[in-house]
Amino acid sequence: MLIYGLSTCAVCQRARKTLESQGKTIEFRDVRSDPLTEGELAELITEFGDRLVDRTTNDYRGLNDWLKNSEAEAQIAARPKVMARPVIRNGDAWFVGWDEKVQTALLG
Repeated sequence: MLIYGLSTCAVCQRARKTLESQGKTIEFRDVRSDPLTEGELAELITEFGDRLVDRTTNDYRGLNDWLKNSEAEAQIAARPKVMARPVIRNGDAWFVGWDEKVQTALLG
């Protein structure tokens, strides 16, 4: 299982710890220190579209007007912290966030 997120994100840490405590093997990728490639970002945009950008964060509000009106790819490439997180890949299935629906799907 692969988790894209930030090592400093409390929700990412909680998701990772919960999954590991349930015996899941986790590979964690901090998108700030190891940015997504164009191909990876394109794959995530295909899966989630604009939902991949968290527009409620201070980081998003801090984007200049040009970036706010740009595509999600440009926003995340310029400031990875605006990506909604965690993004979890479990085989061919993708999930964003760590709500009850995602937890049920991943933990049963």
